[in-house]
Amino acid sequence: MLAPQMNNPPSNAPAMQFEASPAGAGHGAPLADGIFKAVFEQSPQAIALTRACDGVIMDVNQEWVHLTGFARADVVGRTAVEIGHWPNALASEQILQPLKSNGRLTDFDVTLVMHDGSYRRVCMNVALIDIADEKFLLLYLRDFTADRHSEESFHTGERVLAQTNAQLNRQVSLHAATEAVARVGHWVTYPGERMVHISPGYAEIGRFGDATLVPVGEHIKGLLAEDRERFMQALQAMDGRTLEYRWRHSDGNLMWIRSSMHRQIEDGVVKADFGIVQEITHHKEALARLQESETRFRSLTELSSDWYWEQDDQFRFVRIDGNLENANALPPQTYLGKTRWDSGAQGVSTASWAQHRATLSSHKVFHDFEMQRERADGRLMWVSISGTPIFDANGTFVGYRGTGRDITERRQAESDIERLAFFDVLTGLPNRRLLIDRLRHALEFSARNASHGALIFIDLDNFKSLNDTLGHHVGDELLQQVAQRLSKCVRSSDTVARLGGDEFVVMLEELGQHPTDAAMQTEIVGQKILTALNNEYSISGHRHHSSPSVGVTLFYQHLHAWGELLKRADLAMYQAKAAGGNTLRFYDPEMQAVASSRAQLEADMREGLARGEFVLYYQPIVDDSRKIAGVEALLRWIHPQRGVISPGDFISVAEQSALILPLGAWVLETACAQLVKWATKVNTHALSIAVNVSARQFRQPEFVGQVMALLKASGANPQRLKLELTESLLVQDVEDAVRKMEDLRAVGVRFSLDDFGTGYSSLSYLKRLPLSQLKIDQSFVRDVLLDPNDAAIARTIMNLAQSLDLGVIAEGVETEGQLAFLVHHGCKAFQGYLFGRPVPVDQLTLD
Repeated sequence: MLAPQMNNPPSNAPAMQFEASPAGAGHGAPLADGIFKAVFEQSPQAIALTRACDGVIMDVNQEWVHLTGFARADVVGRTAVEIGHWPNALASEQILQPLKSNGRLTDFDVTLVMHDGSYRRVCMNVALIDIADEKFLLLYLRDFTADRHSEESFHTGERVLAQTNAQLNRQVSLHAATEAVARVGHWVTYPGERMVHISPGYAEIGRFGDATLVPVGEHIKGLLAEDRERFMQALQAMDGRTLEYRWRHSDGNLMWIRSSMHRQIEDGVVKADFGIVQEITHHKEALARLQESETRFRSLTELSSDWYWEQDDQFRFVRIDGNLENANALPPQTYLGKTRWDSGAQGVSTASWAQHRATLSSHKVFHDFEMQRERADGRLMWVSISGTPIFDANGTFVGYRGTGRDITERRQAESDIERLAFFDVLTGLPNRRLLIDRLRHALEFSARNASHGALIFIDLDNFKSLNDTLGHHVGDELLQQVAQRLSKCVRSSDTVARLGGDEFVVMLEELGQHPTDAAMQTEIVGQKILTALNNEYSISGHRHHSSPSVGVTLFYQHLHAWGELLKRADLAMYQAKAAGGNTLRFYDPEMQAVASSRAQLEADMREGLARGEFVLYYQPIVDDSRKIAGVEALLRWIHPQRGVISPGDFISVAEQSALILPLGAWVLETACAQLVKWATKVNTHALSIAVNVSARQFRQPEFVGQVMALLKASGANPQRLKLELTESLLVQDVEDAVRKMEDLRAVGVRFSLDDFGTGYSSLSYLKRLPLSQLKIDQSFVRDVLLDPNDAAIARTIMNLAQSLDLGVIAEGVETEGQLAFLVHHGCKAFQGYLFGRPVPVDQLTLD
């Protein structure tokens, strides 16, 4: 800090010639002047001398040159304002005002501009002195930028910790700390003398009272023993090195001293040795505290990716710090000297910028100002900024400081959550949740405007077959193309949504007040949808034809809730599917009766399972000598009112409602229990039981474990258990099917492929499956003597089984002629009414 006055200073002002002499002037004024000048030059503090009247710099020492970066030749004869060291002359005049009253200014904290344009924080002491009847300012400067930064980092860390861990105290707290400048003194020894000349400052430091001379050795009597060797080495070298050591007073108090020792040599002759001494106890204590704070701050920053920033009173960045490991997220150093709005920030509206700038102009704390900017690697990121104003000791606003945080992942998560919450991931269409929300608004609109609307429920025919044969990725591509075609069939104000799977819903609004007109408009759109979805698809190199089943229901005001409307449209769609598909049906009240009946059947099944109303019937399986080799377990429901109900009347409902899982488990458990009973009798111990396994049951990940546990718990012989699977069950995930079948076959369980020839048989997977038997479907056996095609199919299956070394069983055998045909062509196992109908176990004839 240099006095900034500019009253036309001379450009060639000479360096100041010191006239004061230290103690020991008897050795000659020139020598004393030399020592004093050496003390000035070698002082560990930056010192400058300026003329009081105009602020012209008269002289500076080496430490000042080192601190500021200015060359002595470039500053002597000029003012601090001229060289740009002190940018604000008016403020400096206010700071130096106390000099007029008491001639001193102590421990003042200021920010100066260095030669490289950087800002540094210094502690300043100024004294108004007279030299040759002219007034000068003697300025002592000590740089404590690092100390301030460390201390501020500590407090910033506390704020980061509070924001990260608790989010309870989000206000950035400011703690300004000041540190007193330590006392300075010096000592001088002359060759041949046994006394040491000490300055008043050194006398104060060493507690020598008013003494100006002390015996050699006495002047270092307080030196701590542990530091004596280093001190003596420096004393012997006299090379000006800086040395820090400890000093203990007689009262036990310990202080720190920083010293440099020099030798005055003229014409090769030693004239004097002298030491410059500065007490730095407070500095060392503060440094220890700050180092502890810095350690704590760094431990905090390791847990946080936030960064710290500072701005000047014009809101320009002057400092940006943060975790170096997170350098890619830190604002670039090119931001320095720029405001936030001039640094290329994005994602902020004009109104938000105006509000933010008004907050800054009002010098208020702000929190969570969000914007976008570029990372170091060029990618955009979202950041959240919080800041608090900075005021100096006089209450003058000097800038802002605060923290920044990368919130890109949070913003992306919010966007993803919104998209996942309201839009279908595969097609990008509104999902069920958004559809229901829009349907509610549509009902409100209908009520306000007395206008009809419509729901069109669309389900793709035979979509499962496409998935099973060509794979799910092909099915997904079809759904995406269907979504695109549906969107082109409606107005922009209408809604196209995907409920899931291959189900879509179109919602039409503003169809007028008359239901007939609304129905006509809806049918036109429905037929348009049918036409669009019937056009050929090109999917992954495949040409595919698909058709939809379309159900329609109208809505008007609040006559029906949204849930009821979706149910009606769904029922209408199922009516279209029951009619053969690829058609459109409007909701009919009779459909409600069918749906209600189905719902009642499901409820009765749940109660029936709990009450034990389900039983197993067994149908004999015989060999070519008509001897019973085993049975097939067939599920029956003994309803208390309706009597015996066959599986064809309730299995489909069980599959759709997931009741098939507990039912399937019960069937397996009952069959295993029966095997255990038969194992104790001579005429039944070799019998096997075939159990049908549903697709839903087999696809459970825990299916193998359940069967293994059941066999172990029941004690049933696994070699007597045969599981019958359908072709459609196996083609969906062949790898999973093979793995499960291999695991169970390893313990003795056998597998039969049921209804062979009616599904999607493929030799490529058939040869991989660990099967024991193929079962010829009864539809081929029934007309084997009448239809040449059925006969050919039956023969082919038997030949195929023989080539694959598999057994064959024909089901549905009812006549002797059918049996003779099958035996002639190599079939050795049979099942059908010719040998016995399904009956309860106690009615089964086993002889």
